[in-house]
Amino acid sequence: MIREEVRKVSSGYLMLVVLAVLQIGFGYGIYRSAVAVSITGVIGFALASIVVAICWAGLFMVHPNEANVMQLFGKYVGTAYEPGLKWANPIYMKTAVSVRVRNFASGKLKVNDSRGSPIEIAAVVVWKVHDTAEALFEVDDYEEFVQIQSESALRNLSTTYPYEPHEGEGTALRSHPAEIALALREEIQDRLEQAGVTVIEARISHLAYSPEIANAMLRRQQASAIIAARQQLVAGAVGMVEMALEELKKGNIVELDEERKAAMVSNLLVVLCGEESAQPVVNAGSLYT
Repeated sequence: MIREEVRKVSSGYLMLVVLAVLQIGFGYGIYRSAVAVSITGVIGFALASIVVAICWAGLFMVHPNEANVMQLFGKYVGTAYEPGLKWANPIYMKTAVSVRVRNFASGKLKVNDSRGSPIEIAAVVVWKVHDTAEALFEVDDYEEFVQIQSESALRNLSTTYPYEPHEGEGTALRSHPAEIALALREEIQDRLEQAGVTVIEARISHLAYSPEIANAMLRRQQASAIIAARQQLVAGAVGMVEMALEELKKGNIVELDEERKAAMVSNLLVVLCGEESAQPVVNAGSLYT
């Protein structure tokens, strides 16, 4: 595995002045040699001018948050990070690599969750290159590698967790966004480590049931909400009935046998749990008639 090696290169501004002076000087030497009819001098200065002209190819620009990877006949020799006009061996092949923070937004993927329910899911991945040598030499195309591996990790994560939690279940895609984001980031980072890429953040950007089952799942969610509300209502009503019987008994307000207690409980539950307002009926006679 090739590791990045930061290489310090010469200032391009200084080399620009030196090469310009040499080019002018050798050009003047060619002129003087031609005037003096010195073939040796003309050839010598001409060859020197050719060498200087080749050295001009060593100038290159390094932009902020960008690196230039240098190779010599296929061998990695180092990476230049310092921004500005630089000069290196003119026969080095230089490849610019951006080390800026970048975003990758995946398309909507249709997958099955851990229960087999078809869902649509998408994610946004924030990443940057931290090792230019690995990014260029360990994978064929590191940008395409990031996209493919991010979507692959998202698919794998989707099949590991359910869309929404049920009783006794833990983490779910919909109810635990922070935990899912952390798990997604770790899985993508494991896949991209060999490409010299750091994953800064990964989050779910779209999550929904597939259209073919969306209506059925909506009805199921509504039914679950109604059942939960009914359970809470009944629990509250039972508590109120217990409190009423306890207060009647504590204050010795009225003595009720088991049959009358059952009737009272039944009536209170109907009043408290009914969807419509109860109509009161005044009993002017005896309770036992």
